[in-house]
Amino acid sequence: MSGVTQVPLGAEDADQRLDRWLRRRHPHLGQGRIERMCRKGEIRLDGARVQASTRLAAGQVLRLPPIAEAREGAAQAAPSGPSEADAAMIRAAVIYRDDDLIALNKPPGLATQGGTRTTRHVDGLAEALRFGRDDKPRLVHRLDRDTSGVLLLARSARAAAAFARAFQSRDARKMYWAVVAGAPNPAAGTIRYGLVKAPGHGAGGEGEKMRVVAPDAVAATEGARRAATDYATIERAASRAAWVALAPITGRTHQLRAHMAAIGHPIVGDGKYGGSGQENLGDGWGAQLGGQVSRKLHLHARSLDIRHPTTGALLRLTAPLPEHMARTWDLFGWRPQDAPADPFEDLR
Repeated sequence: MSGVTQVPLGAEDADQRLDRWLRRRHPHLGQGRIERMCRKGEIRLDGARVQASTRLAAGQVLRLPPIAEAREGAAQAAPSGPSEADAAMIRAAVIYRDDDLIALNKPPGLATQGGTRTTRHVDGLAEALRFGRDDKPRLVHRLDRDTSGVLLLARSARAAAAFARAFQSRDARKMYWAVVAGAPNPAAGTIRYGLVKAPGHGAGGEGEKMRVVAPDAVAATEGARRAATDYATIERAASRAAWVALAPITGRTHQLRAHMAAIGHPIVGDGKYGGSGQENLGDGWGAQLGGQVSRKLHLHARSLDIRHPTTGALLRLTAPLPEHMARTWDLFGWRPQDAPADPFEDLR
């Protein structure tokens, strides 16, 4: 391919995601195009195929195809930043800020990053979170579009690298709150089903989801990866629903949703993994409760424990429930302040 370039990576490039590294140098590149170039093998790292989420390391060589810069005129007509309403919304979502980091309570329904047909997302709205800095803060992890709660952004490359190490080494501890259909029995435990990506039903892979695999079949299942989730029941609404705390030990796509559905207690509002039913047909509950309970996904990243990149102090970042989940808590008479500090104490 003519025009191919080989880019040696230095220390300043280390610990960055490939897609973010590319967009900083070619702001007109969309997430969809970056992912297509990765799938087609046009972008390679040390000669090997990569994913958009691959993290770079000093000393590697990045092979890039020709990337045309945005043309003058219509091609440069992309919005220069978020609207005033979106800027106000994302600033109102800030729950913690200092010189190194910003923590958001991400609203449900807002994507973390852009992609095909996704133009409104936290990564783009982060332009409104500069707060006097030259550069916008950068994402260091993700939440699904319909999952709300604590989302961390770093305000420097040094902080981003420190947070990346914490997530990769599992020093960071995430805890989610969810409402699930039915009441798990036992009330607490660890789910160890492996996960493998199942193809979607559309030409573009629409409807893609994760399929659970028995632990002893993971090694023999192509593409399967081991996964583990701790869960603990905090409150019950008889046998119809339960407030559970979830702690992902591994970090697989849709892990919490697939695991809870696999034990017969899907997260309320999860049509992908729990369906739209309201009954227990013998093999588990449907994911809708009906009545006054919202049909939105009831999954919230409640807290994140992580070391501060400068002081080393342990930070606990906590996000209030989104409106639709707060209404469900009120309906069942549950109070967030009644939750134990460590719901998983009996599992340790």
